[in-house]
Amino acid sequence: MSRGVALLDSHGEALEPSALVAAPVALEEEQVALLCAAARREGRALERDGLSLHGYGDAGRISLPGGLETKGAARAAEEVLGAIATEGEARAVAFGALAFLPTRPGHLSLARLTVVQRGAARHVIELRRAGQPSRLEALLVAAAAIPDTTELPESFQLASSESHEHFRSRVREALVAIDEGRFDKVVLARQVEVHADRPFSPAHLLARLRQLHPSCLTFSVDQLLGASPELLCRRLGSAVTSQPLAGTVGRSGDPEEDARLAASLLASDKERAEHAVVVEAIRAGLSPYAAHQSISERPHLLELRNVVHLATTVEARLSEPAVGCLELVAALHPTPAVGGWPRDAALDYLAHTESLDRGRYAGPVGYLDSAGDGEFWLGIRSAMLDGRDARLLAGVGIVKGSQPDAELAETQLKLQALLAAAVRP
Repeated sequence: MSRGVALLDSHGEALEPSALVAAPVALEEEQVALLCAAARREGRALERDGLSLHGYGDAGRISLPGGLETKGAARAAEEVLGAIATEGEARAVAFGALAFLPTRPGHLSLARLTVVQRGAARHVIELRRAGQPSRLEALLVAAAAIPDTTELPESFQLASSESHEHFRSRVREALVAIDEGRFDKVVLARQVEVHADRPFSPAHLLARLRQLHPSCLTFSVDQLLGASPELLCRRLGSAVTSQPLAGTVGRSGDPEEDARLAASLLASDKERAEHAVVVEAIRAGLSPYAAHQSISERPHLLELRNVVHLATTVEARLSEPAVGCLELVAALHPTPAVGGWPRDAALDYLAHTESLDRGRYAGPVGYLDSAGDGEFWLGIRSAMLDGRDARLLAGVGIVKGSQPDAELAETQLKLQALLAAAVRP
């Protein structure tokens, strides 16, 4: 096992994977609705068009004490999950919201009951101790007893971790470093802190984000909550898909003006060059594992509520034996879209110049199953919740030609994705 990667029970005690079994269970519609509601309140939900996963109850976690950077850590975690016994066609499922820095500790969490809805197909999986009877009825009773938060926050205090001028000066300093040849791109982050008069409700925030950003993955995992437009890696059997984003323009609300802005984004040499670096990094990261890759020749526009991104679809067919989704995530993250390029030089620069702690902002968030399938998105447009406090971050890529005022305005646009959902006086 790779340097401490292990399965721990809900009390933090080491557990052999063979001590657990994933078994299919049959539920009525109202019982499924009850579980999904409880999962949203607890904070273990992934929702997008065509797929949703909701996990209720704590069955333990797979620890990653060295993060994903430690050699073999991702594969070791996949082996732990794959060693859990299964009944029928059930697969054990783990949820993850990992740190931006691959060296930071993290974990994948296991739910007692997981509802997986893929298109019209639905599976409910119970994770229980081997040789013990099902606890389904007790879990449903406990789920029904979780109170729904009715008193939502009504007043809010917002504070930026730095002044606008300080952020502009950081952009100018990064441009000097680029001119000196230290790196080609670096992603700077801004942080806004929100303090409310009552605790935030993950379930209500998740519902609001789903309403505002239906084309994104909306997620709530271990108090990291958001709506991400950027798919890092999806693995289904030997098929892999990634959709990197880089290059952004705001939307005005006027159709003619928005069409003009989108056209200018597609025509921008600066934005296209920045985008191409991210696509090439994804291609290179997948190359050791892929028998074949298909990459669209030109980026397309991904239109969101208040911004438009340049996006490219990357598809790959894995070589045999096919590696699991988490190992692919370890190979790809952090991409130039969230860190910079060259990666090591950009991350070293951030380590010495960025005072805020990104935590799990822009880290991989998603799920992995015991067959190695899964998908992880980048945890951007996200907030880290702590009772009445929420920490929101937004990042912008700085390249040669970036303008401090424009980069500041882009962070403000991106922060609005969460602020529009969270701050509702």
